[in-house]
Amino acid sequence: MHQLNKYLILLLVSCFVTNGFSQTKVLSIETEYPVSYATISFGDGQGIFADEEGYFYFTEKLYPDVDSLYISALGFKEKTVASSNLPEQLYLETETNTLDEVVIRATVDRKFKTETIEPYLDDDYYKCWLPTIESEIAVYFPNEDDRLKKIASVLFPITLESRDWNKRKRSNADKRAFSTLFKVKFYKNNNGLPGDPLTYSNIVFRATEKNGDEFELHVSEHDLMVPDGGFFVSLQVLGYTDDNGKLLPNKKYKEIKTKTGTVKIPTNFRPLLPFTDEINTYRTYIKRVFINGNGWVQFKKGNGIESSLLRSDLNNYGVGISLNIYKDE
Repeated sequence: MHQLNKYLILLLVSCFVTNGFSQTKVLSIETEYPVSYATISFGDGQGIFADEEGYFYFTEKLYPDVDSLYISALGFKEKTVASSNLPEQLYLETETNTLDEVVIRATVDRKFKTETIEPYLDDDYYKCWLPTIESEIAVYFPNEDDRLKKIASVLFPITLESRDWNKRKRSNADKRAFSTLFKVKFYKNNNGLPGDPLTYSNIVFRATEKNGDEFELHVSEHDLMVPDGGFFVSLQVLGYTDDNGKLLPNKKYKEIKTKTGTVKIPTNFRPLLPFTDEINTYRTYIKRVFINGNGWVQFKKGNGIESSLLRSDLNNYGVGISLNIYKDE
């Protein structure tokens, strides 16, 4: 483990010990298995995530004005708990309607060819989305014909940053290091918006600067067949990790004190996500995942979104996709 990461972990542990915190584990009430990467929202646009083992850390020192937490995860009923005296374990109940939707699929055992839509890559920092843990970005892929298709992999474009700004245009520039965990979801098309999930599996990946300018996520094992109306694939940053890929406690906001009070600025996480103006339709949608009831919004001028990307007509996150196209029997 790098010396910097060791120092960061020791610092976080020190803060928790001295300032008081709660470590709570989220479990399924039916199976008592951990609910990995559950969402813990505070109801006013703030939130954190549980880690792979279902643990999350909440400290009243960082969030003194929070009195209730809302715990949620795909396939489970939301649970509300008081932030004071949090128990060591919290249990979520399974949504009965999601159980009804579970389908046992037979493996498609016939020849196929793979077709790939390449991602749109760009190393211009000014054309990038800066991920925050409050936002989820979804990209729509239409189903162009009636051939049977399965999603084989997703190619997420990434922009790397040079350590030395003056050398940023050099291809061999030394890149800033990062280790960031992302969650990926797949949705059915519901009248032009992300609808029901195609799978309730937790799909996550860790990206580092060593992955280069794109990350290919293989998903064949999930048997994601393309619906008639197309599908959405979404990306959501969970936070930074240690060298072993374990999610570190991350604070969503930086607090800056001004003469008129404290201003909260969303914490940005690396890597940057390049947007493009080379797609002639509006296929990108966003939502702020910690605001209860807030739905998806098309990333487009006139939809109430303040973004320098839109002012530059950069309307889409250029995700790529590989599909297995099955031949007729």
